[in-house]
Amino acid sequence: MPKHRVLTEFGMGTSLRRGDYTQAAKRALQDALWHNSINMAELFGFPKEAMIVDVEIACQNPDAVDTSAITDIFPYGQISVKTAPGGLDIPRPQGQDGSGHPTIIAHAAINVSFDMERT
Repeated sequence: MPKHRVLTEFGMGTSLRRGDYTQAAKRALQDALWHNSINMAELFGFPKEAMIVDVEIACQNPDAVDTSAITDIFPYGQISVKTAPGGLDIPRPQGQDGSGHPTIIAHAAINVSFDMERT
């Protein structure tokens, strides 16, 4: 059966001081997910495990994102995570912590699909 997208959600997350791209990505994903309670599987009569969830994370250093940590956020579904260049790194002066890490902004896009026939 063909794959049909039924939902798209977007989110933004930050790592303010630690320079942690994975943390910013997780927060972006949670921003997209935690603001909604959408029961797509039940709506279409599918088990939750049938959900095909495609996640794209955009940040300035996509290779620094631990995609398995992103996948672990989802309790069910068939999860695929891709990273791409995007987001923002905002330079910060070295403060009291001396790190000088930039503030990182990451964006997340989540597409939920099912294998099903159109009616």
